[in-house]
Amino acid sequence: MGNLFGRKRRSRITEQDRAVLQLKQQRDKLRQYQKRVSLNLERERALARQLLRDGRKEKALLLLKKKRYQEQLLDKTENQISNLERMVQDIEFTQIEMKVIEGLKIGNECLHKMHQVMSIEEVERIIGETQDAVEYQRQIDEILAGSLTEEDEDAILEELNAITQEQMELPEVPSEPLPEKIPEASPVKNRPKPELVAAS
Repeated sequence: MGNLFGRKRRSRITEQDRAVLQLKQQRDKLRQYQKRVSLNLERERALARQLLRDGRKEKALLLLKKKRYQEQLLDKTENQISNLERMVQDIEFTQIEMKVIEGLKIGNECLHKMHQVMSIEEVERIIGETQDAVEYQRQIDEILAGSLTEEDEDAILEELNAITQEQMELPEVPSEPLPEKIPEASPVKNRPKPELVAAS
């Protein structure tokens, strides 16, 4: 029936991933081959001993020659496994390097775009305008500070104190004098309990 929405999903597996997988599969096959040959070598060595016991020296010699040839094959297989593993590591490390380079490339492009938006001339202009504005404000502050007399300064301080007092409003003091003694409450007199009338 195909894809439900008719769109193919892009595979995340790259050619390098496939190559690494194939190399690892080859390595694993060689290791399996090594195990098989090692088991055969042990069997053939035991068989050669048995042949010598039985007095069949020529057959034992032929078997040992075959065993020696297989041992040489094992050495070659070990070298091939080492080469495959080295190649896998090289490919994987190269993939990491490619990702780093890609990241550097993206970062470089981003910096380039930011530099286009804000050139050195633009930065110098903004800094110059900021310094001008700060200098202008400083001049205004000096003019204002110079035009105030001592009386003005005193008036400003008085106004500040008045505003501070308004913010700290205290509760009003009652105008009537407080009573000297609080009258004591009269104690409740013990009333006699009503007697229960027995039902007749």
